[in-house]
Amino acid sequence: MPAFVRQLVKETEKRVTSFFKGGRGGAAGELSEGEEGGEEEGVIPSPYLDRPVLDKHMQEGCASWGITYALASMQGWRAHMEDFHNCFPQLGGELAHWGFFAVYDGHAGNAVAQHCSRNLLDHILGTGKIRADEDVERVTEGIKEGFFLMDKHLHAMACREGWERGGTTVVATAITPHHIYFVNCGDSRAVLCRAGRVAFSTEDHKPFSPGERERIESAGGSVTLQRVNGSLAVSRALGDFSYKTAEWRPVTEQMVSPEPEVSAVERSPADEFLVLACDGVWDTVTNEELCAFIHSRLRVCTDLREVCSQVIDLCLYKGSLDNISIILVCFPAAPQLSPEALHQEAELEDFLESKVAEIYEELSARGDEPDLLSVLTVLASTMIPGLPPGGGLQSKRNCIISAYYQQKEVRRSRLAQELSPTDAN
Repeated sequence: MPAFVRQLVKETEKRVTSFFKGGRGGAAGELSEGEEGGEEEGVIPSPYLDRPVLDKHMQEGCASWGITYALASMQGWRAHMEDFHNCFPQLGGELAHWGFFAVYDGHAGNAVAQHCSRNLLDHILGTGKIRADEDVERVTEGIKEGFFLMDKHLHAMACREGWERGGTTVVATAITPHHIYFVNCGDSRAVLCRAGRVAFSTEDHKPFSPGERERIESAGGSVTLQRVNGSLAVSRALGDFSYKTAEWRPVTEQMVSPEPEVSAVERSPADEFLVLACDGVWDTVTNEELCAFIHSRLRVCTDLREVCSQVIDLCLYKGSLDNISIILVCFPAAPQLSPEALHQEAELEDFLESKVAEIYEELSARGDEPDLLSVLTVLASTMIPGLPPGGGLQSKRNCIISAYYQQKEVRRSRLAQELSPTDAN
């Protein structure tokens, strides 16, 4: 069992215990009594924490032209939160029926991601090519040109302020009355679910992909350990100017390119939802798994923020060590609340609670009080019907943890009654 999983279980125990006691639970990074801040001189700080920051930022909204959306993000095991996002469900003016959503996954600091989240859309709109009459070629040109202008602006800042490190990937979508434009620069990803299936997904820009490798090597770089010059794990990004120093080559032919891939997909009445997420999600689930999981959750939950929150929990329990950010945009054809699905969900949770009670009693009969990890280990080897598609047992971990603590409390109360003195009569 990996050490970080054991630590995650311990941290979850602390938080759940605090919840049942009425407390809030401390966030990772808070110093307890006796701890000292700071880092030892000459020691490279770890990019990971001793325990994850589990607090979530969540947001939701809608547009009058027929979409609803939500987002959730969490720092997780990373030492710093470097993800940012945009949610503009209605752009206003002649673009009142257009929406723009984006996730920015920063690296080597959060400055570039934060700056892009505040300025990229303005650069795109500033090209004058994003018009309500929607010429697909001009919109595509305007998006790409906006990225180049953003990168040029960042380079001027880097020269002025003397920094070279730091960059961000971007995955975005512009939704119009007729098309969905998927925009990707880096290894974050967008997926469209249509009629219950994956209808489109962006391609990750990784250094080891043949076309990306060819560009990197032509610009004087190398791909080592699947990274640009053995260091950077993405081959396209905004910023990262130490990889854009070949003066004789245009910006699109540098080791790291700021050029996004833009795909225009015609909208369909069968479009259900789309997802934008950083690689902290895609490191642990496939396109098909995530679409199946969200599809099932929308049939039992009307709160899109809760659906996003469950995705984050799923990725965390599956072992994601990165920042985790997700935007979910739902169209009118998205799955609706289903009484049948709600009944099946209730039956599943009842079954899990009974299995946890059964396992707890069996382990207790052997001697010491069982810990959460022991119960989870036994449960993982049990055949459990009706688990959420794409999620499996990990997606019901919170239900299992709650059931475990209920059993723990029942056993504590029973032992207290057994040990209490009786009246001497």
